[in-house]
Amino acid sequence: MRRGLVIFIVVNLFLLTFLVHSVWTLLTLLFEDCSRDAIRRAEIPAPGSDRIDNRTRLIPKILHQTYKNASIPAHWREAQRSCIELHPDYEYRLWTDEASERFIADEYPWFLDTFVNYPQPIQRADAIRYFVLAHYGGVYIDLDDGCMRRLDPLLSYPAWVRRTVPTGISNDAMGSVPQHPFFLRVIESLQGYNRNWRVPYITVMYSTGPLFLSVIWKQHAAETTDEAGRVRILMPSEYSKQAWSFFEQKRGSSWHGDDARFIFWMGRHWMFLTACGFVAAALVGLGSWWVYGRLLLLGSRRGLSFGFGRGRYALLPLSRRRGSAKGLMELDERHET
Repeated sequence: MRRGLVIFIVVNLFLLTFLVHSVWTLLTLLFEDCSRDAIRRAEIPAPGSDRIDNRTRLIPKILHQTYKNASIPAHWREAQRSCIELHPDYEYRLWTDEASERFIADEYPWFLDTFVNYPQPIQRADAIRYFVLAHYGGVYIDLDDGCMRRLDPLLSYPAWVRRTVPTGISNDAMGSVPQHPFFLRVIESLQGYNRNWRVPYITVMYSTGPLFLSVIWKQHAAETTDEAGRVRILMPSEYSKQAWSFFEQKRGSSWHGDDARFIFWMGRHWMFLTACGFVAAALVGLGSWWVYGRLLLLGSRRGLSFGFGRGRYALLPLSRRRGSAKGLMELDERHET
């Protein structure tokens, strides 16, 4: 009985360790505040400050945006126009579906099959932004993000993304130098994360969206020691809703369905759901132990041993095992004689 208990505990600990290891990066994201790589408000020059011109510019002056064609919906035109008009000296590139597929075919043919076979259009919109930043560098901005001030202060960092709520980073506003190691890692990881999780929202988020990007960022940050490879984080107050913020969020697109609303509900109650998960795991463990105990009891009533002996002998009825042992002793005595 004691040996069976030890083996039962060891097996369950092994399974628990395997599961925790599989989702360890996701678990650490729950407690990530991005403070280590945050762009502090004190280091960002105010609009019109002389300090802006004294900073070394690393990121090229290119604005990237994506849409299925060149006909931008009316509710996004104001946001698009605000970014273009604030940056007349920046090159502007709108990546339509046609232009995106042609770019991937010409520059990254190894990814073309994955790109065209994404089940959701938003996955292609996510992927192309990573590729153009890795290839050309510049700043990517979602069409529902309007510009409140010039982005020049953000061009002094080799790469930056923004923090999102409740945790991790988002992919709606990003900047990078060409060939930055983080975005190279991102585009190289896309095929490995291209899985169908049956729930559309989770599939998008974890294959190309912010959750995917957050996981790759955590892996990259853990291995990066040099400043050139570092990814800086634009914090929420510098992103939007403040007088000194860079962006203003407009009405967004809605590829989200009912599954997304359920996920958002889970996000608002994640502590409660985490506690429920631990309780459920404990109940499963206790239930498994109860079943194991019942099997032992049933075996003893039927004269069977469910011990952990070797070979078929461990499964023989107890009476037959005693008889076998007696026969072996008799053979041994005859041999000695």
